[in-house]
Amino acid sequence: MTDRKPTTCMRCAVGCGYRQRTPDDGPGFVDVRGDDDHPTNRGRTCSRGVSETVDPGGERLTEPLIRRGGTLRPTDWDTALGTIAMRIIEALRESNDNVAVLGSGQQTNEAAYALGKLARGGFGTRHYDANTTLCMASAVRAYVQAFGSDAPPPTYEDVPKAQTHVIWGANPKIAHPVLYRWIAESAAEDDGELIVVDPVESETAADADLHVRPEPGTDLALARAVLASVVDSDSVDRRFVERHTEGFEAMVGSLPAIEVAAETAGVSVERVAELAAAFDARTIVYWGMGVNQSVQGTGTARSLIDCCLATGNLGPGSGPFSLTGQANSMGNRVCASKSSWPGYRSFEDPAHRKAIANAWGVPLSRLPDDSGPGFVRIIDAIARDNVDVCWTVATNPVAGMPDAGHVTAALDDTFLVAQDAFRSDTVELADVVLPAATWGESEGTVMNMERRVSRVSAVRDPPEGVRQDVDVIAAVADRVVPELFESTRPDPESLFDEVAALTRGTTADVSGISYDRLSEELAVRWPAPEETDQGGYRYYDGDEENATGGGIDSGDAWSFRTDSGRARFSNASHEGVPEPIDEQYPLTLTTGRRPDAYNTGVRTRTDAGDEGATTARIHPETIADYLRAFDRGETVIESRRAAVAVAVEPDGNVPPGLVWLPVHNPAANELTLSAADPDSAEPNLKQCAVGLSAPDRTDADLATGSQRAGGTGSYP
Repeated sequence: MTDRKPTTCMRCAVGCGYRQRTPDDGPGFVDVRGDDDHPTNRGRTCSRGVSETVDPGGERLTEPLIRRGGTLRPTDWDTALGTIAMRIIEALRESNDNVAVLGSGQQTNEAAYALGKLARGGFGTRHYDANTTLCMASAVRAYVQAFGSDAPPPTYEDVPKAQTHVIWGANPKIAHPVLYRWIAESAAEDDGELIVVDPVESETAADADLHVRPEPGTDLALARAVLASVVDSDSVDRRFVERHTEGFEAMVGSLPAIEVAAETAGVSVERVAELAAAFDARTIVYWGMGVNQSVQGTGTARSLIDCCLATGNLGPGSGPFSLTGQANSMGNRVCASKSSWPGYRSFEDPAHRKAIANAWGVPLSRLPDDSGPGFVRIIDAIARDNVDVCWTVATNPVAGMPDAGHVTAALDDTFLVAQDAFRSDTVELADVVLPAATWGESEGTVMNMERRVSRVSAVRDPPEGVRQDVDVIAAVADRVVPELFESTRPDPESLFDEVAALTRGTTADVSGISYDRLSEELAVRWPAPEETDQGGYRYYDGDEENATGGGIDSGDAWSFRTDSGRARFSNASHEGVPEPIDEQYPLTLTTGRRPDAYNTGVRTRTDAGDEGATTARIHPETIADYLRAFDRGETVIESRRAAVAVAVEPDGNVPPGLVWLPVHNPAANELTLSAADPDSAEPNLKQCAVGLSAPDRTDADLATGSQRAGGTGSYP
């Protein structure tokens, strides 16, 4: 047997350290376990992470493919790369923006950096983004607007220090099991409390001391009601607000009447008061996709931050803490030149653009001066024939994006390159497919949601004919912009050193982190400008050992990255859902995480029945109200975009009038709409209007999945 080698789990963004090994002969892993020495998890693991590592499932891609005569057929790397390079060069002659590049939170920091360097510095395209925009963009915008920089203030070390844990629009018992254990253990203490805000009684909500159930899409109204209750009950930490914030009076002037906002959210005034009272203790507010994936996601996230600011819940043991889904969403934001240049350098700042151009050795005029329209609007540009080539890397937009029919039609009409380790919905549409190594076959680093950088180590070689992401990216660059990388097989450590140097002096400084340091310490939290530095509670420079959170006052210990040095309140207000229910579509569709799900499910999609029908969870009362729309345990869900046949699971945990489907499932996203948050460009995946109709047993399309919408439904 080989020795166990340290690595980082890539199943979610908790960032657990693993030790894994392979047999001397043969494929696969024979032993995967938690790393007792890793500072993130201290040996703890979850069954999802271990099982995904040992047996990732899915149909592995092991050779390049090219479309000939309408069919994907095997080819060699030279042919695949030559075809791609020719099409990209032709497209760039028309415009830099004629090429779109879509990356992923599944890439290592090194691969994400290399892809961003090629997209921005090599192609010069504005049409570049990553699927992290579909998950975390609203939280990112909220942090930047409130604090002047991205990333949550608390760390995992603050979880046991908190008394109250408010989980809003998230299900970490399923999505982040190791982190959830820490939360549950802290909440189980004598002075601890767990509060969950979720329309559905999720696995996490079932454990809660208090479960608040707003109507889908009304989280902003509820958050503003809670703020109004905090102000009315005189629970504001006036000293903290006066010394460390700005915009408080304007925020108060924008608040709605508690009764009106509570009614909009479908929550009693008494429940609002209970939520507001939770902030009297040391409180951490965690939120997830239920908040972010909304046209009002940024405003809602800002309002949750406002709740912390108003009550002085900023400091060790308290504060706002967004929960990240993908393993390296944070690293993508810091390294990939997606919404900012490396180290959160601003696109709009000419000095930053010049520094990047000089470091990369490219003309300043080639670099875009804004971050582009975002993932959803890039697809719209492709649909309008404004983009001739689209290259997807470790992402599956056909399944993961809203209004999947629109996405499919757009990508089917462009020259599509899909780079992935597994066969996916997007791969099926591609003109050229590039097989990539998985994380167990790749070298690099990742950043977890609390800003810790740790190594990902290859314990085996990829299959013959498969290349690591960084090698594929550099090979494409060599044929299009050969001066950009020094080698067609770049050393991941050199790439890390390059991006780390670009972060020096920025708010996300990782220049004091190196592969050698990570070999010794396993994981280091940024900012780390020196080899002995490690970041702690964000924006707080006081004594964390003696700080207690929940309204601490430490004089000048706060240093926010805003122009004034103060944290900023917001004035967002609820403006309704983008697609209200009506007579034709009288029910609301929402989506959530399944215990066995992983991203878009190409490795773990086990929720399909014998005929390929996805399972919807619907309250028995709703089933009774629309009984004629059901036949032998199945129904058809219709939205304004499509109709999808589903199996049905009666579930009293889903409120009446709501239909629940698995998130990022291609069937669900046939139905969802592509309205997006104007601040973050994150799509509204958690709410749309639907109806139910009886399955048509003579329609082969409905029997196996979906058709475009057009019916009016069948109701009692």
